[in-house]
Amino acid sequence: MSSDKRIGFLFFGLFVLTVPVANWMIGNVGTFCVPNGPCILPVGFGLEAPSGVLIVGLALVLRDLVQRFLGLIAAVVAILLGGAIAFFISPPALVLASVTAFLLSEFADLAVYTPLQKRGLILAVVASSVVGLVVDSAIFLWMAFGTLDYLWGQSLGKFWMVLLAVPVIHVCRNFLTDSAESSLTNGDI
Repeated sequence: MSSDKRIGFLFFGLFVLTVPVANWMIGNVGTFCVPNGPCILPVGFGLEAPSGVLIVGLALVLRDLVQRFLGLIAAVVAILLGGAIAFFISPPALVLASVTAFLLSEFADLAVYTPLQKRGLILAVVASSVVGLVVDSAIFLWMAFGTLDYLWGQSLGKFWMVLLAVPVIHVCRNFLTDSAESSLTNGDI
């Protein structure tokens, strides 16, 4: 198995783990936890959000990297598997909102990433993630709470993770370029 495939499967596994980790964080990590509600943390500019938003932002980036290393079908399988996991581990009161927001945001991310990836990996990841994080936040907040009051905090919390992932994406892009050039010079392709 090529090193690109191994890295792709690593990203696939990390992507699938984002669902349980985000659900765990919502109930356990934050500067304060609302009784029978989410744990909240500051995300900047006076805004707060449930702590799981950080992992959701990371999930959007990981999905793009799964597609980059393993292809479109693997990305779709990862989304469907993540949706199934969300269905089984989301709090019962939020399961419909959580699963719907996850599936629609990840497919929105995929729809933006796929055509943009030819123009540049970082551009594609950032643009698709921004679309995905807004879709995720809006759908989840509307379905779960009937309001978009926390849209900015949710979106900003996810966006910080996208920005923090840019250096990793840069390394991945360089690795892919080096790996492809090495394969060409060694006659592997």
